[in-house]
Amino acid sequence: MAVRDPLRPIVQGDQLTVSAEVASGDPADLASADAPTPDLQRIIGHQFTSSALLTEALTHPSALTPERTRGRRAKTIQHGYERLEFLGDRVLGLVVAEMLWRRFPDEPEGMLTRRLTHLVRREALARMAAAIGLGDHLIFSRAERASGAAANPAILADACEALIAAIYLDGGFATASCFVHRFWEPLVAGMKGPPRDPKTALQEWAQARGLGLPRYELVAIAGPDHAPLFTVAASIAGSETATATASAKRTAEAGAAAALLEQLASKV
Repeated sequence: MAVRDPLRPIVQGDQLTVSAEVASGDPADLASADAPTPDLQRIIGHQFTSSALLTEALTHPSALTPERTRGRRAKTIQHGYERLEFLGDRVLGLVVAEMLWRRFPDEPEGMLTRRLTHLVRREALARMAAAIGLGDHLIFSRAERASGAAANPAILADACEALIAAIYLDGGFATASCFVHRFWEPLVAGMKGPPRDPKTALQEWAQARGLGLPRYELVAIAGPDHAPLFTVAASIAGSETATATASAKRTAEAGAAAALLEQLASKV
């Protein structure tokens, strides 16, 4: 991506408080692989000016819950990765959308949308998080880490979006763009054609097995009125249910269909 006049870092280290809370918390209450290591930043390709910002991106919501340990109340981390996840989703979408717009100049909007949906869905994000070993650096409550949360695809995907936002805020848009290009370019290059519409593919899968049409249910609407987020559940009779969240109901339906197809395929 050709980017000129990259944005200057937006957030300075003294504007965040999370790292101080992490550092002062009782180590019996939190579990992580130590503080963010130079190895992680080397893999990312960005040395953070604000270590607090990186720590916030690595903090799972479970680490925000005060717990009683050894008769003392653990100190509370003020911010987890959820707010950064919200921003990172938009940064990733913009960068990948431009990548596709430039790489496939003759494709119509519908085909580009199908490619974009495939590239920014949870499964792709989880793959990238696993590739950089992100789960080893996430900060959880000790109970949450013991439950295997560091390998949970949904958590890895959320944390990957938060990391992208942290890179953007700390280093500017050009730095975030370089990160996304580095890890998503192979996925774009490996696409032989626009993926099939997930809703159509799910319908064909169900009908071929005599299971009837898939059902889509709007289960939640969150966010402000000017930027709502829709959560949709997709299901087929006798199968599991999969959900997805997006800024458009139609996109959420497609994401839920794709997630359900992947679940069904893994059981074959």
